[in-house]
Amino acid sequence: MKKIIYIIIFIAALTNNSFSAGSSNDSSDVKSNYSKAYNLIKSAKKYEKKGKTEKAQKRYVKAQKLLLLSNKEKPLQADTLNYLGFTTRKLGDYEAGEEFYLQGLKIDPNHNGINEYLGELYVVTNRIDMAKERLEVLKTCNCEEYNELKEIIEGTKKSKY
Repeated sequence: MKKIIYIIIFIAALTNNSFSAGSSNDSSDVKSNYSKAYNLIKSAKKYEKKGKTEKAQKRYVKAQKLLLLSNKEKPLQADTLNYLGFTTRKLGDYEAGEEFYLQGLKIDPNHNGINEYLGELYVVTNRIDMAKERLEVLKTCNCEEYNELKEIIEGTKKSKY
């Protein structure tokens, strides 16, 4: 999944730069709102692991704003909806987070990230049977998302969500 995200970000960066060549804002340093948000999320996760939740929360807020902009610019992108669900959930709004995940699943029912994160949301909201349904979708992916969700469902890994 991480490789796919890196590829998508790379392609998005190339596409973004190729279209900006004729504009007055010609800078190879210009990043998409999605890639900025993705980097903020990575940073926030690191802060969370260190127990610095306030710093993590600030990054989730910024990332969510950028993802909302990205969703307006390029609506209905499964990866964007995945991270919108993630940041919204991390900020405590499980209901809205779930809506973003479900929108993403309408676009890509087998999206590994969405299925994992939605499963985690179901665990936190005490809907274990629904979490197991998400795990079933991931069963054949041979991916880390399956293992992560399985550990959380089994209670062998604590979820911070």
